[in-house]
Amino acid sequence: MISTKKAFVLLFLISISTLFAQLKPESKKITITGKLIEKTTSLPLEYATITFRKPNTTQAVSGGITDNKGAFSIEINAGTYDVRYEYISFKTIELKNQTFNSNTNLGTISLEDDAQKLDAVEIRGEKTTVDIKLDKKVYNVGKDILVRGGTVSDVLDNVPSVAVSAEGTVSLRGNENVRILIDGKPSSAINVSDALRLVSADAIDKVEVVTNPSARYDAEGGGGIINIILKKGKNQGLNGTFIVSAGEPENSSASANINLKSEQFNLFTTIGYNKRKTPGNTKIDQENLNPDGSLKSYLEERRDSKRFGQGVNVNFGIELFLDKQTSWTNALSYRQNKGGNKENVLYYNYDGSKSFINTGQRFNDLISNSENIEYTTNFITKFKKDGHQLSIDGAFSQDKDNDFSGIEGTILETNTFVSSENTKKVNKQNRNLIQADYVLPIGKNSRLEAGFRGNYVDLLADYQVQERATPTSPFTNITAFTNILAYKENVNAMYTQFGSKINKFSYLFGVRYENSNIEVNQLTSNIYKTKNYENFFPSAFLTYEVSENSNISLNYSKRINRPRDRFINPFASYTSNINLFQGNPDINPALSDAYDLGYLKKWDKVTLSTSAYFNHTTNSFQVVRKERGDFINGVPVIINTPFNLAIEDKTGFEFTLNYAFKKWWKLNGNFNFFNSKTTGDYSYVNSANNLVVQNFDYNANTWFTRITSKITLPYKIEWQTNATYNAPQKYRQGTIKGIAAANVAFSKDVLKDMGTISFNVSDVFNSRKRIQDLQLPTVNSNSEMQWRQRQFTLSFTYRFNKKKTDKDNKPKQNENGEGENMG
Repeated sequence: MISTKKAFVLLFLISISTLFAQLKPESKKITITGKLIEKTTSLPLEYATITFRKPNTTQAVSGGITDNKGAFSIEINAGTYDVRYEYISFKTIELKNQTFNSNTNLGTISLEDDAQKLDAVEIRGEKTTVDIKLDKKVYNVGKDILVRGGTVSDVLDNVPSVAVSAEGTVSLRGNENVRILIDGKPSSAINVSDALRLVSADAIDKVEVVTNPSARYDAEGGGGIINIILKKGKNQGLNGTFIVSAGEPENSSASANINLKSEQFNLFTTIGYNKRKTPGNTKIDQENLNPDGSLKSYLEERRDSKRFGQGVNVNFGIELFLDKQTSWTNALSYRQNKGGNKENVLYYNYDGSKSFINTGQRFNDLISNSENIEYTTNFITKFKKDGHQLSIDGAFSQDKDNDFSGIEGTILETNTFVSSENTKKVNKQNRNLIQADYVLPIGKNSRLEAGFRGNYVDLLADYQVQERATPTSPFTNITAFTNILAYKENVNAMYTQFGSKINKFSYLFGVRYENSNIEVNQLTSNIYKTKNYENFFPSAFLTYEVSENSNISLNYSKRINRPRDRFINPFASYTSNINLFQGNPDINPALSDAYDLGYLKKWDKVTLSTSAYFNHTTNSFQVVRKERGDFINGVPVIINTPFNLAIEDKTGFEFTLNYAFKKWWKLNGNFNFFNSKTTGDYSYVNSANNLVVQNFDYNANTWFTRITSKITLPYKIEWQTNATYNAPQKYRQGTIKGIAAANVAFSKDVLKDMGTISFNVSDVFNSRKRIQDLQLPTVNSNSEMQWRQRQFTLSFTYRFNKKKTDKDNKPKQNENGEGENMG
């Protein structure tokens, strides 16, 4: 926590800077305000440009852009100016020799379409791929040709501050405790990582990254929140977009996004189909040691995975404009994916002198089927006073995940039967959510917010593992794995926050109360546990406008991470019989205090966002790898299980930079450095019946960086390149090696700019792997895992009746400028 002394020094420096600024001799400063709207629809024009020039010259003296309400406020010296109002595809208005001697409100200015420019030049706006704001980063997917034909995981792996591991785990600034939302609501999927790999990137409009959320957001997610906003057509009339893709390894998809909008309603739909093959591989070299440290045996494990799947997703909705102040939106979505994985595992066994013994084979034929259906509703009414509104939301979903596999084990040299097993996993989850949010403006620059959210989850997981002793004998249950788990999670939350702006200083203070009721009922073993948490989550945000184009902010929020069913279920998952994951029914939630000091600066061609952050977590989740105490063919069985560590501290610094180097070349870079420090011990009994105490005290640094370049080549060919480097990372039981990877893509508009052809290569150097060293008391191993190999994709996009200026296609914003409500 920042001490009182440090806070006083910061305040003193700001005060001295302000004093010196006031002592500088300069002309009288005045403020010019106003609002820009579209003439035909009276809609506000966001990001329109206002420029003040010296009379009869082209020299700009001052200027600014409009906010999400079309409003502007610009500080200038008193004097005479030529004033220009400009917006892409609209006729420019210029007022000559305007004299301003005091604060002036220019009122509402209407701009009208420039039809000639619109038809000839602008079909698609050139908005930057990444919008950097003080409280969040907004990544606009529509402009990123690197993810055409990809999935949501591909999209997230291109977002600043976000990383996706080879296993599909999402982290934010190096922290895996991330809350992922879909349209401001928790994902209804049982396995979020798997679901992100099934949804097409073409269905996404943008991604919002909130590293330190206020009380209005869910308290879940110690590392922050990632909000994925799906496409919802907003353009007037009938219009849409079609996208088809094909790739190698097989990556075929087709999607359509269509909407019909009138003054009374807006119909919108997204339909998508995909068929994919995702080959991958894993290599593990493992030394098994005797208690005295000598080599007992040596194992080379090689896995060849051939994942495949085909899926469909459909979303249909209608937005009713009940009157000018009230709208009601209802939507129904359906997603299904059928696929599997044919995984062949070879075990090359050696004795203590590394003399070859034999080759074991384990073939796993997995068939999976997932199905999700969800209904959402949203009601918004706005009152007479600007910013005064009430919104009510509901989301009701059902998700089914079914996996069936047959596993056969043999010794290849002698064709000897080793094992024959079947597994079945039938999961069913219901999630219901209701929420209400109320915003009340107070005075000119103050606002009070309050809301409620109820989130109710009911999961039933039926897991069965069977084996037979001979190739012809009947299957019988393996009791150590066969189980039924009933899991219920009910979280009721209320929040309130108050914010105000005083000159250049603004603040937002809030508090959120959450009551969590958890029921874990392990029906097979009759283990029943209940957990009840009552927590208050305060938040505080202070912002100071150093100038018109720069801000400094100091933020604090308290967060929580609740263990989910996989972390709780004491029965191990069963993919490898010597490398298992087993939950811990006694694990408790982790609580985090998050501090963030941020600075945002905008120049003509450059936007810089920097942040220094500190996260202090108690009862931190850690996963320990340990021996279970038994052996299979002389190889010790290793269990991965979560537990609560005493303390984990993450301290870091990051910056994001947007640079419009030339009109034809744009760069975006992100760099994150952080230190992880943990304190705590874990003890267990090993295979020799000895007590082993593992000390988890460690202090390690790591960093990652990503740079994206977008260049317009001759003949209007767009070339986009993305390069990422994840530095090595140490942890108590080993090291993860550094990895560099790159993606590249090209696109060209055709058919009078109504169509676009794109070609991209994902993982150009085929280097996106997880390479890890592990050191345990009696096991040393080196592993290399590649979930997906290099992929080539060709796609074609066609638009009809759709103007490329996406100003009508932006999601409605609430009074905070948020794309969606996330109460």
